Amino acid sequence: MSKKEYIIPIFIPFLGCPHDCAFCNQVKITNYKDNINKENTIRQINQYLSYFPKNENLKEIAFFGGSFTGLDEKVMISYLEIALNYKKKGIIDRIRLSTRPDYINNSILDILKKYEVDVIELGIQSLDNEILNANERGHSKEDSIRASKLIKDYDIKLGHQIMPGLYKDSFDKAIQTGLESIKMNPDMVRIYPTLVIKDTKLEKLYKEGLYKPLSLDEAIEISSRLYMIYSYKKIPVIRIGLQPTENINDKNDVVAGPFHPSIRQLVETNIHKIYLEELINKYGLKNKIKIHISNRDISIIAGNKKANKNYFYKKYGLVINFENDENNFIEYEDKKISYDIENFMREFVEKTYGGDLY
Repeated sequence: MSKKEYIIPIFIPFLGCPHDCAFCNQVKITNYKDNINKENTIRQINQYLSYFPKNENLKEIAFFGGSFTGLDEKVMISYLEIALNYKKKGIIDRIRLSTRPDYINNSILDILKKYEVDVIELGIQSLDNEILNANERGHSKEDSIRASKLIKDYDIKLGHQIMPGLYKDSFDKAIQTGLESIKMNPDMVRIYPTLVIKDTKLEKLYKEGLYKPLSLDEAIEISSRLYMIYSYKKIPVIRIGLQPTENINDKNDVVAGPFHPSIRQLVETNIHKIYLEELINKYGLKNKIKIHISNRDISIIAGNKKANKNYFYKKYGLVINFENDENNFIEYEDKKISYDIENFMREFVEKTYGGDLY
């Protein structure tokens, strides 16, 4: 059984990032307005640790918001010293940070390696230079490729953060970003469908009618394809969508866009919907089926408010029942049909995007 992970997030809004990207308002996104000092950081870490159970589960200090490696070197090292002190004492297991691709070089990585940073997540957002320029990102596709290779060369785990639905983006361009991202072999990825946040340039473009955000259905469809592409290379998708906070919700600072607190579940449900529809058409399934699957997957396949069950009943007159079973298959009349979502995703990606994805 895998260990549960406990994360201590330390937010550094703007402190490390002089850029003002069209989509970004770090104060709103991180829900943190104050500059962080050493004493506050230690206090935050200890407060989180007091909530965690005393067991062998993994604990991690993660520096998020802004661009950590864009901090003044002395400030950056002071934070790393704090984290390393906890790591050397065996209180935490990992140190993670997020930054921009153009803020990665050999001298920075020498420092990060010295202070035993385990994971670097790059906010690549897109791998299309036209989109990056239109959103005033300040770095290029080539920066992302170079930084990803450097991080790998230093034997530090690499994360990619991508944002489908940016200004000037399209379905095909977002998918292409995923296809190019996997060639850099990230160890993990976060998919953040673009939201329009208050007090950003993107809000201005939206209000002027120059930018149309993704609908929730569009975000689910694009994220489903991206999820399958990363799964094809066995790259974990560790998050889909921004974490809901006091500010980040559809009643406060989210002006428009595909915000949903459970968007990951909607994406996984949609992938099962695509798979089930293929099986229904392939085997001519009618009237009633029973899916034998583990309890933890039943709600995903059935869908939020039984969306998938209702969809297949309305379209095909098909009643879907479930039975808890570790042997995944569909019971139909006197037949047993294999239900292998991993194999489906593999075949879907090869059929849709070609098998030469390495």
